[in-house]
Parts: sequence; structure tokens; C-alpha cells
Amino acid sequence: MDQLAEAAVAGMVFGVVAAGSMIPLSFGGSDKKRDAIVAAFIERFVIGFVVVMLPLSMPHFLKGMVVGFVMSLPSAIITRAYAPILGMGTVGGLVIGALT
Repeated sequence: MDQLAEAAVAGMVFGVVAAGSMIPLSFGGSDKKRDAIVAAFIERFVIGFVVVMLPLSMPHFLKGMVVGFVMSLPSAIITRAYAPILGMGTVGGLVIGALT
């Protein structure tokens, strides 16, 4: 599998996992819930894609952790849900990095 396809698959899988984990949560309304799930999918897709595509000279698992943490930080600050957002981003990045 070429790198671009691998990046797309990593992003899709991470995005689906993140979006799926939000389905049982309650939000202010159905529109807000849909928007939050779509935003989470996009954010996690990009993390997976960037972890695979970014050419940094460091161990892949470490690159994944750093990218996952940094790219999750804006959402964590906005929502003030630091632990779940930063945790999922960091661990997801680590797993993607370790698998690539």
C-alpha cells in the first residue's frame, strides 16, 4: 500500500473510532451533536493523515504522540474537555505512528 493510501486509511479508521465514541453522548440538540461528531471525525482524520505523511526524523510512535497532542489542543481548550480529547488524540497518534 502506498503512503497516501495508508494515510487515508489511518485517518478514516481514527475518524470513525472518534465519531463512534461520541454517539452515546448527549448534546444541546441534534444539530449540535451532528456538528460535534463531524468535527471530531475531521480532526481525527487529519491527525491520522498527518502522522503518516509528515516526514520527521524521530521515532514514528513519538511523532504520532506529538502530532496527536498538538492537533487536539485547540479543541480541548475550546471545550475544556482536556482529558478525553487530549488523551484520545495522543493515544490515537501513538498507535498510528507505531503501526506505520
